[in-house]
Amino acid sequence: MKTYLPAKFIVERDEARCIQCQVCVRQCSFETHYYDPEDDEVCSREHNCVGCHRCMLFCPTNAITIRENPRDYRQNFNWRPEVIEDIKKQAETGSILLTGMGNDKEYPVYWDHLLLNAAQVSNPSIDPLREPMELTTFIGRKPERVELDPVTMDLKTILAPQVELALPVMFSAMSYGAVSLNVQESLARAATAAGVMWNTGEGGFHRSLQKYADNTIVQVASGRFGVHPEYLDAARIVEIKIGQGAKPGIGGHLPGEKVSEDVAMTRMIPQGSDAISPAPQHDIYSIEDLAQLVYAIKEATNYTKPVSVKIAAVHNAAAIASGMVRAGADMIVLDGLRGSTGAAPKVIRDNVGIPIELALAAVDTRLREEGIRNRASLVVAGGIRRSTDVLKAVILGADAVYIATSALVALGCTTCQQCPTGKCAWGICTTDPILTKRINPEIGAERLTNLLRGWSLEIKDMLGGMGINALESVRGNRLHLRGVHLTDTELEVLGVRQAGN
Repeated sequence: MKTYLPAKFIVERDEARCIQCQVCVRQCSFETHYYDPEDDEVCSREHNCVGCHRCMLFCPTNAITIRENPRDYRQNFNWRPEVIEDIKKQAETGSILLTGMGNDKEYPVYWDHLLLNAAQVSNPSIDPLREPMELTTFIGRKPERVELDPVTMDLKTILAPQVELALPVMFSAMSYGAVSLNVQESLARAATAAGVMWNTGEGGFHRSLQKYADNTIVQVASGRFGVHPEYLDAARIVEIKIGQGAKPGIGGHLPGEKVSEDVAMTRMIPQGSDAISPAPQHDIYSIEDLAQLVYAIKEATNYTKPVSVKIAAVHNAAAIASGMVRAGADMIVLDGLRGSTGAAPKVIRDNVGIPIELALAAVDTRLREEGIRNRASLVVAGGIRRSTDVLKAVILGADAVYIATSALVALGCTTCQQCPTGKCAWGICTTDPILTKRINPEIGAERLTNLLRGWSLEIKDMLGGMGINALESVRGNRLHLRGVHLTDTELEVLGVRQAGN
């Protein structure tokens, strides 16, 4: 069937600079560039271009430019180009439209409407280069009060298992098969070097990465891939995945073409078979069922590891979170509207869930009002882009954040949203043995470690400017934030005041 869709990108090649080296042909996994032996020239199929910029960045003579095709339809705010093209795609395929990454719609990014405080005169600022700054964060259930031995002053209270983070940032769940093993190794190495955690996702824990177990979180999801006693014992934290921000309410599907022999062994499924994660966990249909699984995992691990529960940020997230804490969860993970994925129905990704800023504020407020905030650590994900987002999340009430897309961007991702194809030109969201070699775990780990180090320095700078030397001092203290260009209702949900007030 002839497509009625125009090319999304225009490939411009400067013939004066092009030396016909064919680097672009070898680098493009979407076969946009090809060599024509009859005319002895490199040509382009613009319809294939996804805008990943791999060819442009690797061209030795800078002969290639990638531009977005304007697609000048008659202006109509109801029938925008995206709507028209989605209809044409479904008319051609008759299927659900799949996409990757996170929600890219123009919903408000509330982080950008929140401004930080700074110390002036009466509360002097602190120079982080000359004075110690504390970013250490402990994940796990906290007691309501502690008792000390009056003689030795030793702690008498028995604490629940705690996990120490050098800074309040962890690498979010990205499973083997959805991303390459080299990506997972980069994350594991960086987490170990930086003193934080990385998450295996629901695809099992590859045997080659188990030397990084002290910095690893494993998932128990609806597919139960790779779950066995050694899997649970190896990790520092066990996470029960109920939902994720990119596709709340639905399960997962790793296509069989991505299930290589190694992926199959790690997930404990047949090679080449589709890895289907059901929408619900079929043993959880109530908070009471969740409590049964939480305590089953605690029993299986001899109560030595925090148990986390992850949900998508939905309309009643605050009530659900309250039930999760009462069910025994030591860590609650909220994944917001802009959370990313390797594959999701476009209609779900773009229309279901709520922004993480609103969910975080609502959940933290609810748990404090019920007097149970100390019983679980609160971790947020889905749209954390930079160090300011991390600090604002902590001020809104989070103990730590998860990052995934930010980490992939550090490895080279250009958010072209072609993750479901398995053809990622950067070697990230693919199991193709040729493409995966494009990620060098040693270099990847260095880039990720540099990212975390840069964020750590920036957070210390911002805290110093606020006259505060410990991150713990601002957690949940929303007086350090002011809102701009927000409605009264949004300010009320966020629990912050209007700037100037």
